[in-house]
Amino acid sequence: MIERFYLKDYLSFKEVELDLKCGLVVFTGPSGSGKSILMSSILSSFGTASCDASLCESTVSWELDADKHGIQNDDIYIFKHIKKEKSRYFINNQSISKKAMENLSSNYLRHLSLRDFSDFENENLLSILDSRIKKQTHGIDALKSDYKEAFLEHKRVKKELLIIEEEQKKISELKEFAAFEIKKIEAINPKISEDEELLGIKKELSKKEKVLDAIAKANTVFEHESSVFNALDALNAESSFFSDAMNELRAVMESAQEKFNALDEVDIEEVLNRIEELSDLKRRYGSIEDALRYKEQKILELQKYENIEITKGDLAAREAGLEAKVKDLAKKISTLRLDELKSFKDDLNRYLKELYLRDAQVEIKDTEYGFFGKDEIVLKLNATDLQKVSTGEFNRLRLAVLALKSEFMHKNGGVLMLDEIDANLSGEESMSVARVLKELSRHFQIFVISHQPQLTSMGDQHFLVHKKGDESHVVELGFDERVDEIARIISGESITQEAKKFAKELLSLQK
Repeated sequence: MIERFYLKDYLSFKEVELDLKCGLVVFTGPSGSGKSILMSSILSSFGTASCDASLCESTVSWELDADKHGIQNDDIYIFKHIKKEKSRYFINNQSISKKAMENLSSNYLRHLSLRDFSDFENENLLSILDSRIKKQTHGIDALKSDYKEAFLEHKRVKKELLIIEEEQKKISELKEFAAFEIKKIEAINPKISEDEELLGIKKELSKKEKVLDAIAKANTVFEHESSVFNALDALNAESSFFSDAMNELRAVMESAQEKFNALDEVDIEEVLNRIEELSDLKRRYGSIEDALRYKEQKILELQKYENIEITKGDLAAREAGLEAKVKDLAKKISTLRLDELKSFKDDLNRYLKELYLRDAQVEIKDTEYGFFGKDEIVLKLNATDLQKVSTGEFNRLRLAVLALKSEFMHKNGGVLMLDEIDANLSGEESMSVARVLKELSRHFQIFVISHQPQLTSMGDQHFLVHKKGDESHVVELGFDERVDEIARIISGESITQEAKKFAKELLSLQK
């Protein structure tokens, strides 16, 4: 529920602070006093409306899924809209976008003055019907759970089957392409790092003649080796260092000669052609490793294509079994719903009769299998489509549906906000709306603007919106003050004793 609301600097309001109760909260006051402005500012604090107030702030005790929006969990949440140069929105002083705040609060706050068809959506109507069935037949939850599981699995298997069938239409082309790609890579038969080795060979071949010529010239040093030894002996100098150096030089020259002699057997044209083949492969696939991975992928695809008939047959059998299960479970759920439909319609029409509305026609039609079965509830008011009924009838019909839903609610349903729902109604019609709202207020905190004594007298909390000069004020009324305000609604500014008497009688009935 909304426990507190604070407003500062909005049109005719300078400052308002309201401590709010659960149940039915009624706002009354003369025309032009600012009731609708006040309601709009409350909505603005939750991001569901816009206003130019300096501050709109609501304190709520809702169990929010705050983590989803990066808001720290708490027992109390303060929704805040601040308007300076631009609008900013906060929850517990953490900044949040208007859209995120609106999405979060929409799970707990509904403005019923708008022509919103969500209460008549098939999912909502089926939920009400199923709640009624559950009271008598606890097994419907298990049936619905089994159905949803089978429906989702059938949907998944059917999708796989459709993909295979689409693949099968072009399977010959796909098999041919896969085989071609495999053959092309296998024809080259690349080895990892082979390209690097070949490039090394190419580099050595390119400098072979130059190196061999240099070696031949360098080998002449060995012709003078003995002369150097003789000179060292004549000088009585140690010759071992020279011997070691010459041996090491000889080993280097011989190794180089052997390496280049081995290259004599290499066909340079073959090396160049092989390098070109591998370069083409790398240009197409990125690297030799990628080409080999691609080949393995195509081998697996080819195996899949060759086994597709077996896979398709298995999937088709599974899809058929799941389809039969989905239909069987949906039929069982539909049977329970059809059995409950008459009672559902009778109770709905009982509320409609209380609200001085014509009977509703309710039927279940078959539709495509979906997440909630194959049933579609079609609701009309005296054979008139809901899009064509008047706004007053539409809103009272919504109240009847909400009342029907509330009969099986086990927790608080949040906040409902209504703007003059009893406008232009007769006294009896207004009283009927008041009774239904009173019933709903057991499960919802309801804010309503009223110009009728019947609904006003039903309030668990009554606020008077009035003006002093150009400034609007809001004050909570006690019993005697409520008597005066209801009497004003009845007789106008010149309050009569008869009006006060009737006001007291109305209030006394609520005790």
